[in-house]
Amino acid sequence: MCRNIHTLHNFEPAATDDEVHAAALQFVRKVSGSTKPSKANAEAFDRAVAEIAHITQHLLDELVTHAPPKDREVEAAKARARAAVRYQREPA
Repeated sequence: MCRNIHTLHNFEPAATDDEVHAAALQFVRKVSGSTKPSKANAEAFDRAVAEIAHITQHLLDELVTHAPPKDREVEAAKARARAAVRYQREPA
């Protein structure tokens, strides 16, 4: 799928509206094949982003897990370490 869409479930603090919107925007961009729609398609594009963000928020609100919430900073550090190995550079 799209590398720019990140897991939003089971984090502390919970995903923000901006994070949910960004994920919806990336999804619509990927599906439509367009990063910026034409004026003729802008309304449909924006409506799709809003609807997907809305449904995504409902999904996140309803998901249940028994696992402890993940820490955003710890997960970001793990991602940086994986990237350092992948691109063979020192982690920051």
